Amino acid sequence: MLKYIIKRIIHILIALFLIVTATFFLMKAAPGNPFANERDFPPEIEANLNAKYGLDNPWYIQYKDYLINTLKFDFGESMKYKERSTNDIIAEGFPVSLALGLEAMLIAVGLGILFGIIAALYHNRFPDYIATTIAVLGISVPSFVLAGLMQYFISLKLGLFPVAGWNGFKYTVLPALAIALTHAGYIAKLVRSSMLEENHSEYVKLARAKGLGKWTIVFKHTLRNALMPVITYLGPLTAGVVTGSFIIEQIFAIPGLGRHFVQSITNRDYTVIMGTTVFYAIILMFAVLIVDILYTIIDPRIKLKGGGRK
Repeated sequence: MLKYIIKRIIHILIALFLIVTATFFLMKAAPGNPFANERDFPPEIEANLNAKYGLDNPWYIQYKDYLINTLKFDFGESMKYKERSTNDIIAEGFPVSLALGLEAMLIAVGLGILFGIIAALYHNRFPDYIATTIAVLGISVPSFVLAGLMQYFISLKLGLFPVAGWNGFKYTVLPALAIALTHAGYIAKLVRSSMLEENHSEYVKLARAKGLGKWTIVFKHTLRNALMPVITYLGPLTAGVVTGSFIIEQIFAIPGLGRHFVQSITNRDYTVIMGTTVFYAIILMFAVLIVDILYTIIDPRIKLKGGGRK
């Protein structure tokens, strides 16, 4: 196990190096610069700003400085927000996105597993049709459309929750649902397919022959194995919802990491764009590593050795 983790961490470091490099050169390839669109901007001030942020240096000097600063987890100062570093912006926005993301994950996993179990237990019957329809709608309808519909009907028409903002638990319900419903649909389909497959396995037939009840078989036997595809899906899901759903945070005016990322693109704030991209990549890769380790906890038959599973 330890050897496998060390090897995976080395792979993660190599992947992060490639991501940092790709992000840097993509930003350099983008036309213009963060100060080019400012109106009535004297050339002297623009030259001073380029010198301050090192934009007038040769590309290889900028690349070297960026690699060294990234190794120190110093993503530089924002080019648009005065006296604010990218690290400060991440530190400010990430806890908000983390709280919203964890709530969305709980809703997604809870609803997804529930609908998946119902659909599998009542296969080709009315509850299966209802659960499957809800799952397909959740997958098909984009989250920003769901967000707009919930704002109109639930907030404006019914007045049950605030339209936007971030000031307590009631402000988190609608954005968390908007993020969660799509993922809940995917999880429901994964659980349904896995459980239907497990229901035809020999050990489930044996459990039925012993006279075990339907729900006992579900929770003691089939569900545990049926959750394996869900665990696989939780890696990228965790990184995605925890670092912030970009569009949802914009729609609901939530001051999370996703909203800062969107604003940095609009403002052409290179340091914030690159810093949040690298931060997102770090969380994604370590989330996938944790998922792989969870395999051995959920299913002890899986052993991690070296670079593969046996």
